[in-house]
Amino acid sequence: MTELRCRKTDSLEGENDEELELESTHAREPVHAGDDGSAAVGGGGDDEQQEDEGEVKEEDARQKREESNAPGSSVKRSKCSSASGLLQRLARLFFGCLAAVACGVLYATYMSLYHGRKFWFSIRQDLEREITFQGGSGLYYYYYKHMLTAPSFERGFYELTLDNTTVSGQTINAVERFSLYPELIISFIYRVTDIQPIYFYVGAVFGLQSIYVIALFVCSWVMSGTWVAGMLAVSWYVINRTDTTKVDYAIPLRDNWALPYFSCQVATLTGFLSNNISSATEMCCYCTLTATTFIFLLVWEHSHYVLFVQGLCLFLLDSFDLVPPRKIADLHKAYLGALFLAYLFQFQNPSLVSSPLLSLLIGSVLARYFQVELEHGSAVSRYVLYYNCRLIITVFHSQKLIPVSDSDFILKFLEVKFGLNTTTDFITNFLLCQESFQTPGQDLFIRLTQTSVLPFYLLVLTVCLLSTLQTIYRRLSGQPRKTDLRLEDGRIGEQPEVIYHVFHTLLFGGLALLFDGMKYLWTPYVCMFTAFGVCSPDLWMTVFKWLKLKSIHPVVLSMILSTAVPTIIGFSLWREYCPRVLAELSDVQEFYDPDTVELISWIKSQAPLAAVFAGSPQLLGTVKLCSGSAVTSLPLYSDINLLRRTEDTYQVYSMRSPEDIYKILTSQKANYVIIEEPICNELSLNKGCRIKDLLDIANGHVVYDKGEIYSFSKHGRFCHELKLNYSPYTNYFTRVFWNRSYHVYKVNAVISFQY
Repeated sequence: MTELRCRKTDSLEGENDEELELESTHAREPVHAGDDGSAAVGGGGDDEQQEDEGEVKEEDARQKREESNAPGSSVKRSKCSSASGLLQRLARLFFGCLAAVACGVLYATYMSLYHGRKFWFSIRQDLEREITFQGGSGLYYYYYKHMLTAPSFERGFYELTLDNTTVSGQTINAVERFSLYPELIISFIYRVTDIQPIYFYVGAVFGLQSIYVIALFVCSWVMSGTWVAGMLAVSWYVINRTDTTKVDYAIPLRDNWALPYFSCQVATLTGFLSNNISSATEMCCYCTLTATTFIFLLVWEHSHYVLFVQGLCLFLLDSFDLVPPRKIADLHKAYLGALFLAYLFQFQNPSLVSSPLLSLLIGSVLARYFQVELEHGSAVSRYVLYYNCRLIITVFHSQKLIPVSDSDFILKFLEVKFGLNTTTDFITNFLLCQESFQTPGQDLFIRLTQTSVLPFYLLVLTVCLLSTLQTIYRRLSGQPRKTDLRLEDGRIGEQPEVIYHVFHTLLFGGLALLFDGMKYLWTPYVCMFTAFGVCSPDLWMTVFKWLKLKSIHPVVLSMILSTAVPTIIGFSLWREYCPRVLAELSDVQEFYDPDTVELISWIKSQAPLAAVFAGSPQLLGTVKLCSGSAVTSLPLYSDINLLRRTEDTYQVYSMRSPEDIYKILTSQKANYVIIEEPICNELSLNKGCRIKDLLDIANGHVVYDKGEIYSFSKHGRFCHELKLNYSPYTNYFTRVFWNRSYHVYKVNAVISFQY
C-alpha cells in the first residue's frame, strides 16, 4: 500500500495546490474489492482509511510547526515586532515632547499672568513699571534701554565698553563688569519687532523660564524612562516656586538669564553620561553641552563657581572609574573650550583665568597622567594618588593665579562664615548679613515637607546613594563596569547618570545648608531627582533585590509601583495645590511705592543731567535705571572695588563728623546724597545686621559693658543730626527734597560757615 502524503509547498503557494496534490495521490492508488464486493481505496477498508487520515493530520500539524519555526517566518515576526516597537517609541516620544512643551508654555503663561496681576503691570506708567524691578536688578534693564536709544547697535556696544556715565569718576567696561550679553542680544533682536520694550524684555525672561522647566522635564524623563516623571517634576517645581526661582519679583537678575542654560546643560550631560545611547545622540548631547556651558559662562559672573561644583561631581565619577575615561576626557575638552571662548568674549576677564574650575581641569589632566604612569599599583592606591595629585594641583594653581587681595577677602569671608574667626570689617559682615549668604531657616524644610517633595527625596536619595556605594566598592575590588544593565539586576547605582545626580544633589545640598541663596540651584533638582526616583522601575527593583522578595515577582511589582506611586502623588498634589495656584491669579495685590516715584520724578525734573547721586546700592540702581544719572556705587557684590565704595557711601548712617562725610562724598564726586529713613531708623530683631550697627563695629564705636553692647561716639549719628538743620551740618549740606522715606541733600561746592 502506497503511503498517503500531503506535502506542503512553498509559502507562496496556496491551499488549492495542496488539495490538488492530495487528489492526484488518491487517483494513483489502486482500487481493491472487498469481501462484500465493495470498492476500497488504497487496499484498506474504513479502518485503514481512518488511519491514513490520522497520519495526514499529524503530518500537517508537524509541518505547520516546522513552518512556524522556519527562518523566513521568524524574520517576518521580527520585522513586525520591530515595526510595532518603533511605532510605540515614536508615540511615546511624540506625547512626551508634547507634554514637555505644554508644561513649559503653561508655566511661562502662568508666570506672566501672575507677574501682571501682582504688580498691575499693564495699567502702570513706564516709570512705575521700572520701579517694580526690585533688589537692584533694574540696573541691567537700564543698559537694555541704552542699547535701544543708541543710533546703532555697534555704537551702543562701543559706548558700553567705555562707560563713564555710570560710576562717578570711573570708566568701566560695563559689558564685562555686569555680564550684559543678554541685554545685547535681546536689544539686537528687538530691533526687528514692534512690541513695547519692557514687555519684550519681560517676555524673553519668561520664555527662558519655560526652557528651564522643559529641561527639568527632559532630564527626569531621560533618567526614569517615562514622561510622567517630567510632569511630576514640573508640578513640584511650580508648587515650590518661592524656593525654586526669583523671577516673580526680580526679573532682570543674572540668575534668571543663566539658570535655564545651566538646566539645559545638566539635561544634556545626563544624556551624554548614559550608557544606552547611540553615537549620533551622544554627539548631539556633546555639542549642546558645550554650547550651553559657554553661554552659561557668558551671562553670569558666578557661573564658573557653579561649574566647579559640577566638575567635582565628574571628578568623583572619574576617580572611582564609574564612567568611561573617554567621556571624561571629552567633557574636559568641552569645559576648556567653553572657558577659552568665554575668556575671549569677556575681554580677557582675569576671573576666568584664576577660576577654581580651570584649576580643577589642569589638575585633572596632570593627575590622570600620573595615574597612568602608576597603573600597576592597587586600585585603592591609584585612586588615593589620583585624588591627592588633583587636589594639590588645584589648590596650588588657585593660590598662584587669584589676586592676593581677592584671595585674602574670600578666605576671610569663609573663615568668618564657618566660625573660625571674627572680624570688624564692614564688607565681610555686610555680605554675611545678606539673605543669600545666611543659613536657611527651618521654614524652608517645612515648606518642602508640606509639598511632600522632601520625604520622597530622602527616600530616593537613600536608595540611590547606597546602591552607588555598592558600585564604588565593586570598583575598588577590581570588578569592571557593567554597561548592559537589565531591570532584573536591580543596580540603579550602576547607571552613570544616576551616580552623577547623586553627587550633584549632595554637593549642592550641602551648599544650600550653608547659604540660603544656593537653594535656587538645589531645590529645582530636588524636584527633578525625586520625580525620577518614584517613577523609575530600577529604583523599586533595587529595593526588592535588597529585600529578596519572592512572594511576588519583583519585576512586575516594580513596574506597578513605578506607575501607581507617581499617580497617587500627582492626584494628591492636583487636588490640594491646583486650587491654590489658580487662586494666586485671582488675588488682588498692590505694589505701589509713591515715595520712590516722587523721588525719581524730582530727580528727572529738577536735578542737572550731569549730577552724581550717593545712597544705598539698591536705591542707586533704581536711580540709574529711571533717570540715567551717574551714581557713586552699584548693587554688585562680586566686585571688591564697588563694595569699598559702598562702604564709603554708607558712612552717612555712621556716627562720624560732617567734615569726614563731606570729604568722602566729594572724593566720589557726589553732588547729592539721599538719606533713607528705613535705614536711618531701622528697627530689626537682628540688630547685628543693621547697617548702622555694622558701621559702628567697623569704625570702633561699639562699647561692651557688663554684657551689654552700646554705640558711643563724640559725634551723633550723621543721618539724624543732618535733619536738624544746624551748624556745622548746614555748612556742608543743603536739603533740597524730602518726603516720608527720603531726604535729598545737595553737597555744597562752596562751604558757607554759619553759626
